[in-house]
Amino acid sequence: MCGIIGYTGSENVKEVLLDALELLEYRGYDSAGIAVMEENEIQVYKRAGRVKDLREKCAGKAENSVCGIGHTRWATHGGVNDTNAHPHQVGRVTLVHNGIIENYRELIADYDLKEKLQSETDSEVVAALLDRFYEGNPEETIKKTVSKLKGTFALVIMFADHAGVIYSTRNVSPIVATLCKEGAMLASDLTALCRFTNNYFVVPEYHILEMKEDSIKLTDFDGNEKEPEYLTADWELNSAGKNGYPFYMEKEIMEQPDAIERTIANRIVSGMPDFTAEGVPDSLFTECDRINIIACGTAMHAGLVAQALVKSILHMHIDVDMASEFMYSDPVIDEKTLVIAVSQSGETIDTLEAVKYARRRGAKCLSIINVKGSSIARESDYVLYTNAGPEIAVASTKAYTTQLSIFYLIVAKMAQLRGVYDTEQTQSFIRELQRTPEVMKKVLEKRRDIHVLANKVLSAKDLFMIGRGLDHSILLEGSLKLKEVSYIHSEAYASGELKHGPIALITQDTPVVASVTQEKLMSKELSNIKEVRSRGADIVLFIKESLAEDIDSQYQTFLLPDMRDEFMVMPASVALQLLAYYVSSDKGFDVDKPRNLAKVVTVE
Repeated sequence: MCGIIGYTGSENVKEVLLDALELLEYRGYDSAGIAVMEENEIQVYKRAGRVKDLREKCAGKAENSVCGIGHTRWATHGGVNDTNAHPHQVGRVTLVHNGIIENYRELIADYDLKEKLQSETDSEVVAALLDRFYEGNPEETIKKTVSKLKGTFALVIMFADHAGVIYSTRNVSPIVATLCKEGAMLASDLTALCRFTNNYFVVPEYHILEMKEDSIKLTDFDGNEKEPEYLTADWELNSAGKNGYPFYMEKEIMEQPDAIERTIANRIVSGMPDFTAEGVPDSLFTECDRINIIACGTAMHAGLVAQALVKSILHMHIDVDMASEFMYSDPVIDEKTLVIAVSQSGETIDTLEAVKYARRRGAKCLSIINVKGSSIARESDYVLYTNAGPEIAVASTKAYTTQLSIFYLIVAKMAQLRGVYDTEQTQSFIRELQRTPEVMKKVLEKRRDIHVLANKVLSAKDLFMIGRGLDHSILLEGSLKLKEVSYIHSEAYASGELKHGPIALITQDTPVVASVTQEKLMSKELSNIKEVRSRGADIVLFIKESLAEDIDSQYQTFLLPDMRDEFMVMPASVALQLLAYYVSSDKGFDVDKPRNLAKVVTVE
């Protein structure tokens, strides 16, 4: 879950490392550090806190370094302090690590490493073991050390007697690398590289990367040299900047119309959904009897919307499973099951392991991912990339709505292929999807009105969100966003369930956010809203404009521009994202980096 960077080249090494770590803070921001090689000596600078604190510590130092590595941490082993921060240095070895070393205690005992260790981390144990085995040959030392490790790891290493050279190896935890005109770089995430280049390759598992200023060498553990397989990201250079916005989250909310347009445009041919370019065969959608969606957090909420669409349009059996529980719930999976895995990063470890499990059971796997070459993408039979571009804020926004866009395309394709929709019906459905960017822009143009509504819930300690059908699915994600960035306790309920317990918690001090976008459920939803209003709750209402004619003036109301009911998820989602954003920013919080959260979860 941590961020890793390594660089050797013509640019100012210290500044490249620090700038990259700031872009990688969404992977962890408990502490940060860099190690730089100066005149055949490796200097380490690290501290608990944010990268900006590390930058202050490094002011005036490390100006003549020739190469370096850096790390921003999300604590797993050991508390948050300067000592536990990476890089770790033991003897001639300095390293950064992402992952979990499961047998670190055994390694300490087996190789008598206790006296060498200063921190509480499993990572320093790897540095000590490398130093124990080191006799001048980095490659042989890395191979011998890795043979003793159990767990997941991305290791980036410098040896004191190999000036200007950085080594790396990995198992599960990702590392991407590139060679460009500014030098050679590696990172845990493409985001850190895209200031310099769109071209990169994924370091294969159990290979050794040797990186010098003007060359990259990749060898397997048998010593065979391998040619890197370069990929190209469909992102603009410097697209990971804030572009004048105070927070990445606001920038990424505002980017959603363009992100959705990029995601759907090339997958619509003659008004029909088309996945030919990705090599996804029609048989994938026609030969399955059931669908399982596996995902975590926001991605799972996208899956819940897809579940509602599949049930109502395709009338198929579909389950949505939390990836962390999937393998342990005895899922009904076989060769007639289509598994759809959803992950922004493509590195979510629970989802990755669930995909592996499903494929072992004979299921075909289609993944919806934002990052080319990611672990889940490589493990899947087929991949649909969302083209959302880099998403830096921990709370996901444009990744979510582009995932939804892919799901709408999949549902339309399946409806066409299975004879549920004829050509005219399919094209009508697709035309409505194509309206999404312009409808979202209408919501964004009225974001100041949502800012006013945010003031109504700013001081709340507890908050409830209520809706039915697709509205409930929308609100599960809206509630998560509010919890993530504002720290208000928020729960979303199917409003028909209120009388079965939750209504006991409604008081005059408890605001209720309601969503009403489904015409067939409108009367029931408004009845539920009146129930909580009669108990003193203040109501913030997001309602489809064409349904709002007789709305009670006592409600704080935002009118959502009209779409077909099944598409109202899109404008409603943007409105709820803005609500969470404004509550958090008005509270003075760091919207992009909520406490205790990291964006990419690579430990189970």
